[in-house]
Amino acid sequence: MAPYRLWLTILLLPLTGYAQRTEGLIHRADTSFSNAGAYRQARKHYPSIVLVTDSVPPGVQQARNVPYTTIDGHTLQLDVFYPVHSRKPLPAVMIIHGGGWRSGNRQQHIPLAERLAAQGFVCFTVSYRLSTDALYPAAVHDLKAAIRWIRAHAATYHADPTRIAALGFSAGAQLAALLGSATNVPALDDSTRNMDYSSAVQAVVNIDGIVAFIHPESGEGNDTRSISAATNWFGYTRTENPDLWRQASALTYAGKQSPPTLFLNSSVARMHAGREDYIAILQRYGIYTEVHTFPDTPHTFCLFEPWFTPVLNYTTVFLQKVL
Repeated sequence: MAPYRLWLTILLLPLTGYAQRTEGLIHRADTSFSNAGAYRQARKHYPSIVLVTDSVPPGVQQARNVPYTTIDGHTLQLDVFYPVHSRKPLPAVMIIHGGGWRSGNRQQHIPLAERLAAQGFVCFTVSYRLSTDALYPAAVHDLKAAIRWIRAHAATYHADPTRIAALGFSAGAQLAALLGSATNVPALDDSTRNMDYSSAVQAVVNIDGIVAFIHPESGEGNDTRSISAATNWFGYTRTENPDLWRQASALTYAGKQSPPTLFLNSSVARMHAGREDYIAILQRYGIYTEVHTFPDTPHTFCLFEPWFTPVLNYTTVFLQKVL
């Protein structure tokens, strides 16, 4: 196993001698990844799948387009879904969309947020700055600010500020895992927004997201045909600034402070790079982990039936167990 633990104390990154790439900062939305597009692509090989759509269940209240922060001219919003008649604070789930840190939007996982809310969770689907507008670690800063905002406003939505999970898909899952393990890392926190509140999470649900960028199982950083999503996000290739790529890897920080983690994975092996190494570390400290791999599935499996309902059920049971 590579010595990921050696990188735990990284606070300042060395100069690399390479200029940071900024051509990806196009300052307009990249709409290349959407649920509809993913459905059209997936049904070529899985013609019987059904795209799960937005439908608020009975007993679930919603608050859409709630601003949670403004930074560098960007007002970032979230949506909230919560049970109407709760008499006690409920565990919260922050849901982070995927799209290669460049595309996608928080609306893509509203169906999951709605169904989880019906199961007794307060769910927040969040926006964050993508690589079209800001390079790493801006997205991490935003999501830590969102967790703090959730704690600051927990009473409004009957959420329990001591029980917050980060759930993500694909790039969102990579971010969720990083939020879970990289606590108290100054380089990953801008230290300006809602600092009276903790940005720690008590559980992670990782839906097909890597936990290590530089790893034998990782396919990130292949720039042979075009600039890869990760290179666009970091502004450096993996050879130009490997320390930065390691800094963004949850495996770098995995240890006794890491929260219980659920892995829900497709059959696309490269999308769970580093998973077994990560699990081994958590198990060493007696931290609960759970893995469910869905055979013969596309990367976007969680958006479609027949896989959406098992994803919902596994997530519900896991969160009820650990929160």
